[in-house]
Amino acid sequence: MRCVIRPESSAQPMPVSPTNPRRRRRAVLLVPLLCLLGACERVAPPADGVAAPPPTVTVAAALAREVVDSDEFPARLAAVESIAVRARVAGYLEAIHFTPGSLVAAGDLLFIIDPRPFAARLAAARAERADTAADLELARTELARQQAMLADRATSEREFAAARASVARLEAALAARDAAVDSARLDLGYTRITAPVAGRVGKEEVTVGNLVRGDAPDSPVLTTLVSVDPVYVEFEADEGAWLRYLAADRGADVTVEVGLADADGFPYRATLAYVDNRVDSMTGTLRLRALLDNPHGRFLPGLAARVRLRANNTARRAVLIADRAIGTDQSRRFVLVVDEDNVTHYREVVPGRLAEGLRVIEQGLEPDERIVVNGLQRVRAGSAVVPEQADMRELAVNDDG
Repeated sequence: MRCVIRPESSAQPMPVSPTNPRRRRRAVLLVPLLCLLGACERVAPPADGVAAPPPTVTVAAALAREVVDSDEFPARLAAVESIAVRARVAGYLEAIHFTPGSLVAAGDLLFIIDPRPFAARLAAARAERADTAADLELARTELARQQAMLADRATSEREFAAARASVARLEAALAARDAAVDSARLDLGYTRITAPVAGRVGKEEVTVGNLVRGDAPDSPVLTTLVSVDPVYVEFEADEGAWLRYLAADRGADVTVEVGLADADGFPYRATLAYVDNRVDSMTGTLRLRALLDNPHGRFLPGLAARVRLRANNTARRAVLIADRAIGTDQSRRFVLVVDEDNVTHYREVVPGRLAEGLRVIEQGLEPDERIVVNGLQRVRAGSAVVPEQADMRELAVNDDG
């Protein structure tokens, strides 16, 4: 509908007296109204009567496939055992017995702290023990003599009790000397710092000749050591993944597929080893950890990775289409279905996960229905099209390429 207003040819403009304020205000209000009415006069030119041909679009049939539900999450590799090697006694660093970055076995020698002061302390502790042991032997001899004399009434009860107390006191002193010897022996042993586990050693943080304070509350790190085989794959999954894949079979072995930055797929297999005991209420996720075998040492702690959880290999029938066939209508997703008369119809759909390069459609579409894949922007629901048939699988391969 259009409105056309043309002034009569006989009408003359009303003069506006510059001295009349009321007429001036009327003239000011009349100008926008005349502009608005003039806009109604400008209408689109009539069509020439020739209808535009239907657009040509690419259509493909929705596929029906057996799919296994899965979810992917970012992950990070971590060492099963990570150790900051520190000194346990104070002394000057005498030698380093490893090559930074090399593999070491459990018990391999890493550092030597000057052992001479500790060997001297051990010798002194042993001498003190020997002196106490000799005194104890003499006290025991005296106790035996006092006991024999007491039977013949040749000594008093008081002298016998004193001899027995002397033996007890020296036995306690000997136990203290034994502990001192053990402590000195331990300190001497701590001057040889060995690898507590097998793994890869880092660089030396302290060089030979420096004084290390092993008796300090936070002694300096001499080097780091991380285990190599196996390694952890640590990641966080949402609560939906927990309900789909883990909640039903908490005690079952769950295989975690792992991929690294050098591969698009998930060529490695890990075994789920740990699931956190709660879901973080702030993020809605829970922490998980899987064990990945690393016999060749290829997987370094700290590497970024990707993991995929599967639904215990239980397949289900699903409808799959190419991602490019899905349009967006505000918050909704839709496809255009082409009927037998080559007329398009709007169909709201619920997309799911990717499976072999195609998008799973959870609701809204049936297998073998033809949908517009290329040319979605050129057509509307209810319009006729000229379909060019294509294969959905080939379209998905082209998308991946």
